[in-house]
Formats: sequence, C-alpha cells, structure tokens
Amino acid sequence: MFATSGWFLWAALSAVFAALTAIFAKIGIKGVDSDLATLIRTGIIGLVLSLFVWLTGKWSNPLSLPGKTWLFLGLSGIATGLSWACYFRALQIGDASQVAPVDKFSLVLVAVFAVIFLGERPAPREWLGIALVAAGVLVLAFKR
Repeated sequence: MFATSGWFLWAALSAVFAALTAIFAKIGIKGVDSDLATLIRTGIIGLVLSLFVWLTGKWSNPLSLPGKTWLFLGLSGIATGLSWACYFRALQIGDASQVAPVDKFSLVLVAVFAVIFLGERPAPREWLGIALVAAGVLVLAFKR
C-alpha cells in the first residue's frame, strides 16, 4: 500500500510535527510580535539542526557545494522565511484551525509547480486526490 523506501514514515512524522508547530506557535505568540516570534523559532531551528548534523557525523564543508546548489537552497531559504513570517502573522490574528488548512493549500501548489517546473506528471487518480485536498482546504478555511 505504501512505498517501502521509508518516505511515507518521514512524511507522516513531518505532518505530525507541522501540526504541533501550529499549536505551539499559536500558544507562544500571545503578546509577542509575530516577526520576533519567527526569528526566535528560526534561531532554535538553527541550533537544533546544527546539533543534529554534528551528532550524526553529517557535517561537510558547505563552501565545497556547487553554485547551483547554493542558489536553489538560498531561494528555498528565502521562501521558507517568507512563508514562516506570513504563517505566524496569520496565526496571530486567526484561528489555528483556519490558518493551518489554508497554509496546507501549498500541497496543491506543489503539485502544480512540480508539473510546471519539474516536468512531473501526476496520474488522474493523483489529480483527484489533489483536487480533494483543495476542496478540503476551502471547506475548512471558510467554516464560519
């Protein structure tokens, strides 16, 4: 049913931690500017990942990476930072149960961008799932 490569386990864990992120962030940003909260969160992420890379022996010289890698990881970092800043701002003024589903519309956008930029070709069954996610986002986001 699921791929045996382990990707599903990691993706499922990502979903669990992403859900906890929304809950913890909603509680943590009360009375704090959302941009400052994002900066604090980002600093903690940097520390945790640095420790993880060091402890698992995965450190290598990042300056030896190709320029294309730096460019696209840099663009990804910029997109992530902008996403987090927008997400925290939305959480500060909206309900987590509404903000998170709209944020997860990124699932639909990833599929569309993957077709446009990566040449991926989802099967009709996969497009149905993507459409259902989009419909679910709309139902959850506009619950009131």
